[in-house]
Amino acid sequence: MTEQKRKTLAQSMGITRTVIRDPSESDIQLREDRIGRYFKKYLSKFVFDEFSPKFMAQSKAGELMKGVPIPLRKKDIKAFAGGEGIPMLTIAENMAWVMGCDPHFKHTKDYVAILKKLYNYKLYEGMLKEGRDAAERGAMDDACIHFRAALCMKPDYLHAMYSYARACRAMYLESSNEEYVGRFKAEALDFFELVTETHPRFAQGYYYLGYAYLNMGLYIKADLTWREFLKFSRNGKDKKEIRKRIEQLQGPLQIEQGYNDVMAGRYSEGLTRLEPFLHSQFNTWWPLYYYLGIAYEMTGKKSEAVSSFKKVLTMNASHIETMEELVDIYTQEGDRENRRKYEQKIQLIKKTMAEDQKAFKEEIAAEDKKLQEQEPKNQKPEFIEEIKDEPEEGTAKKRSRFKRLDEKKEQ
Repeated sequence: MTEQKRKTLAQSMGITRTVIRDPSESDIQLREDRIGRYFKKYLSKFVFDEFSPKFMAQSKAGELMKGVPIPLRKKDIKAFAGGEGIPMLTIAENMAWVMGCDPHFKHTKDYVAILKKLYNYKLYEGMLKEGRDAAERGAMDDACIHFRAALCMKPDYLHAMYSYARACRAMYLESSNEEYVGRFKAEALDFFELVTETHPRFAQGYYYLGYAYLNMGLYIKADLTWREFLKFSRNGKDKKEIRKRIEQLQGPLQIEQGYNDVMAGRYSEGLTRLEPFLHSQFNTWWPLYYYLGIAYEMTGKKSEAVSSFKKVLTMNASHIETMEELVDIYTQEGDRENRRKYEQKIQLIKKTMAEDQKAFKEEIAAEDKKLQEQEPKNQKPEFIEEIKDEPEEGTAKKRSRFKRLDEKKEQ
């Protein structure tokens, strides 16, 4: 058998990343919801009722509707009370909003089943369009909620995954709240990774994922990811930009490899890689001095190690690991004064960190309590009889805010 025949279909197409995650990590209804706390406040706009037997009997999703609470906004209640009736597409939008706010909502699966029965793929395409329109207006919460709703309908929907990741990225870039930034940054990174794993030929996923790795200081990952981008992208301008970025990464790549050498116990190799950067533009990077200090210490060069560790503390004064290394060195040398000096600093920093962590947990608990109090009760105004079950074709298309997406290549 030839080498080409031995290759898998994916390999023959140039795809090298074929990761398949467990649904508990990839399905938005099952995975940890890092950012849902910021959207649950919108659920207070809804009250819940049930479909009437008459309405269920007339709908092709009738059996699926039994016992399922339907979300209604206050204006919907007013419309019903005025005898106008409520379009089914309004109910669909409300369901989408609730799912997007909280994919773990206990009736999300019911909503998905009902909406798929009534509208199939047209609805999640419409949710995507609503989200993108909201993003263009700068209504990023609205955008994120609609992308999340589309992912409830179809967890591996490429354009929803990609748009959701970009929305999370845009949101953390505009915030100065450390907790908010951390949660949205983690969500963006995870979904950019999921995009490249689930749709490995989609170039733009690698584009943004590379920048995410770059900002985390993961230069080897950034380099590998951008090389995948160059393989699949047809955008000449973006490819030129990324080629330049890869060139700029050569120094950081060597430094990261040096860090890896030191962490793996290859201290001499680490020194060989890292020492030349002491006389380069990267000589203001405190991790460079930290890993050099480790390598010097482990190769018996104690004075060079102490000098490197002290250099770290001029750049990052509260770096506990560096202080612990100095304590070890001074203990070995019998220097009690310096040993006590750094032990006291470590205790002070740890105490401050513990206090900050306690205050942070209290703040998060208070925020969670507030969000919990804002969640809707299962209120029942009156039994709704006059919801209009609109057809999928004809007038429904004209009246629906969920328009079918004319998918275009993402620029």
